[in-house]
Amino acid sequence: MSGKPTVDEYMTRDVETVSPDETVGTVARRMAESDGHNGFPVTQGRTVEGFVSAADLLLADDDAPVFTVMSDDLIVAHPNMKVTDAARVILRSGIQRLPVVDDADNLVGIISNTDVVRSQIERATPSKVGKLMRTLEQIHGVALTEERREVRLTDLTPTQARVYADELEGRKYELERGLAEPLVVIDNDGTLHLADGHHRVMAAHENGIETMDAYVIVPNVRIDLGMAKTAKKEGLDDITDIEIVDYARHPLVETTKRLQ
Repeated sequence: MSGKPTVDEYMTRDVETVSPDETVGTVARRMAESDGHNGFPVTQGRTVEGFVSAADLLLADDDAPVFTVMSDDLIVAHPNMKVTDAARVILRSGIQRLPVVDDADNLVGIISNTDVVRSQIERATPSKVGKLMRTLEQIHGVALTEERREVRLTDLTPTQARVYADELEGRKYELERGLAEPLVVIDNDGTLHLADGHHRVMAAHENGIETMDAYVIVPNVRIDLGMAKTAKKEGLDDITDIEIVDYARHPLVETTKRLQ
């Protein structure tokens, strides 16, 4: 991904909407039964007429039509808008989800504060990949290529013997909200060494997830990886060999607590 990410790259395209004529009671039930929704765009065809939030419904009569309680003073985003600009609008307005409309004012998606966070997390990973590739090139003098693909967790050879239980809970939280950054893997002549993402992998494994998105670095010839030697020394053949440590805090948590 080049340049600054745009709303189009991170918005949700399959948007749940409601009609202006639906009743408050019907929409309230949909909201309560939804997966974390606290508001819906109100549309007539593809045109956005307003936005109805949980607060709008709270004291309204169940039989009242939505158009009588919705907000029609809309704040929207455009697909070509930079995610950082959308983030500023979300922060300043206090709105957690922005409808995204095209030049004809038709609804084409929605971008949330979670999408904004995900965009920044995902942009952090390529810098890690680039640094690791430069290091491998300098040490081994080989040509490398980079791929983006789904990897099976059972195919991974870990290079870290233990993970922290407290950090694991945090990674589970991120996974459940779609905020996990891709793994970094080295495909060394068919052996997939996990270079970055051990906590994410263990969180996914405990949640029953079988595959994850990864940046995969592929040397043009098999190389003698130091992390492979570490894995062999630690007896790490697959992710079930990773120990979950619950008697110590992750160093980052310890540092944070000391600074409070």
